[in-house]
Amino acid sequence: MPDWKYENKYSGYVCGIDEAGRGPWVGPVVAGAVIFINRNVDKEILDNLNDSKKLSACKRERLYDLLLKEAENGNLVYGIGEASAVEIDKFNILQATFLAMKRAVEKLKIKPQNALIDGNRLPKDFMCSCECIIKGDALSYSISAASILAKVYRDNLMKSMALKYPGYGFEKNAGYGTKDHIEGLKKYGVTPEHRKSYRPIKELLQNA
Repeated sequence: MPDWKYENKYSGYVCGIDEAGRGPWVGPVVAGAVIFINRNVDKEILDNLNDSKKLSACKRERLYDLLLKEAENGNLVYGIGEASAVEIDKFNILQATFLAMKRAVEKLKIKPQNALIDGNRLPKDFMCSCECIIKGDALSYSISAASILAKVYRDNLMKSMALKYPGYGFEKNAGYGTKDHIEGLKKYGVTPEHRKSYRPIKELLQNA
């Protein structure tokens, strides 16, 4: 379970950063950035924060709402950044993820002195010093909160995309290559939101 150990290594404001949506075949990659201004937040948040993938959708959505409420109360600040499918195709998924992370930090109302980033790769030319933490979303409260915000925000984007492009199951599969997504591609073809550099989409376009 996460704690404040990594945040406590630094003085000044520390933000946690995580992304959602590197694997899907469609839609943007989304990053969240969170700074806890006051650690005395709703106990339900600290008791339940974890790697967003280990939580049920219902619990993620509950935590998302609680985190936004704490932001309204001034106990934390957050930013959400996106990099589009076009940018993923242009730069590759890793560089697009770093771009989304930079955009998330740029939206923070308070500028951090340090950033804790989930994963094992550091972005170049970042706006503050940063540290990579493997499985950081299960180790740091700030990263875990960022992972929840990024995941739920992206899931909501995909639900909206499902209304625009019905038949692919985006509201359920979030753009991953599930059976209903593949069936939708066979029936309706590739949408403008698909990542054309991803092998399954690339092959489909080559064989069209």
